[in-house]
Amino acid sequence: FDVCNMVAVCDLDPNRAKDAKTLVENFCEKNRKPKPTVTIYENYEDVLANKDIDAVIVCTPDHWHAKIAVDAVRAGKDIYLEKPTSLTIEEGRLMSNAVNATGRVFQLGSQQRSSSQFRVACELVRSGRIGKLKLVEVRLPGDPAGGNTTEMPIPAGFNYEKWLGSTPYVYYTEDRVHPQKGYGRPGWLRCEQFGAGMITGWGVHHFDIAHWGMGMEYSGPVEVYGEAEFAHSGLWDVHGEYHTEMKYADGVIVRGCTDSPEKPNGIYFEGTDGWIFVCRGRYTVTASDPKTNSSSQALQASDPNILTEPLGEKDVHLYVSEDQHGNFLDCVKSRQLTVSPAEVAHRSCSVCLLQHIAMKLRRKLDWDPINERFINDDEANAMLSRPMRAPYNI
Repeated sequence: FDVCNMVAVCDLDPNRAKDAKTLVENFCEKNRKPKPTVTIYENYEDVLANKDIDAVIVCTPDHWHAKIAVDAVRAGKDIYLEKPTSLTIEEGRLMSNAVNATGRVFQLGSQQRSSSQFRVACELVRSGRIGKLKLVEVRLPGDPAGGNTTEMPIPAGFNYEKWLGSTPYVYYTEDRVHPQKGYGRPGWLRCEQFGAGMITGWGVHHFDIAHWGMGMEYSGPVEVYGEAEFAHSGLWDVHGEYHTEMKYADGVIVRGCTDSPEKPNGIYFEGTDGWIFVCRGRYTVTASDPKTNSSSQALQASDPNILTEPLGEKDVHLYVSEDQHGNFLDCVKSRQLTVSPAEVAHRSCSVCLLQHIAMKLRRKLDWDPINERFINDDEANAMLSRPMRAPYNI
């Protein structure tokens, strides 16, 4: 708030919009800032039409991310977009292209890039501290099945039809959307209609770090295999226990799996001369974060000397960001790339969506990361996009 003014909040649920306005006002009061003039909007299009607004933060359900991002940059707004970038790889490509074409500043909500242990782990791996990289393992939490399928009245004032956006119309039930009281974990995170589940919900965070440590931020795998359990009853139908394996052009194998006490949540890098493990520790970001099998030690290695010996001038030094939101605002002023720019964000999301497609098909897929197509596989290529309900298509 030292470098920007919060002037508007927008939500299709009027109760949440009011809560957001109160949150901004209370923050300013707590930090002895002048009371802001905050306008409440229902429709994001009206926010984008306001020429006094320079930048927007998009923290909607996943199925709205790419659409609003494209509309925002075309309206001349810089954008901080919560992960994932999109529901499909095609939408992510449209988003990245739109950002690049307009020259707007873009930041994905990949806050782990602004946590020093993740950057240091990637610098050590890329500097050869564990020898030649052979294997990366990404461990994610799971989401429970269940959810109340009973149709309910749409809450007063809530624009549910627009909330559904580009996805097919389905009846309202609270477990499909978000809690009307409190801010617990929303049901849309567990419905495939609106997102792919943990593989994109947390996967974008962790596979982003995997790519950063591998030096593959602008690429992707060449082979993908996946399998997962999917619920056959109840409302929530995203994947449960899962296992994936990918091969990259340099021969590195990347595996994904559900975390456990034996394999705690985080990213494990294994090389010819040792290993490094990095995670968030016990830190949680929001009240809606899922329960995880977490390690209390955020950065570990097979040999403590791997972590304690300083990096030299000739070693790899990555982009330093000490605060994710601060980095975004700094780049709005400087017009420089953020720590998580659009193309990198798209690739970090794509690798997760590729695994989701493989989970659904339960077979090995050959992927062309340059042209972003599966090789000789019409069934898999059909899953790179989705029908979008008018008028909410990109």
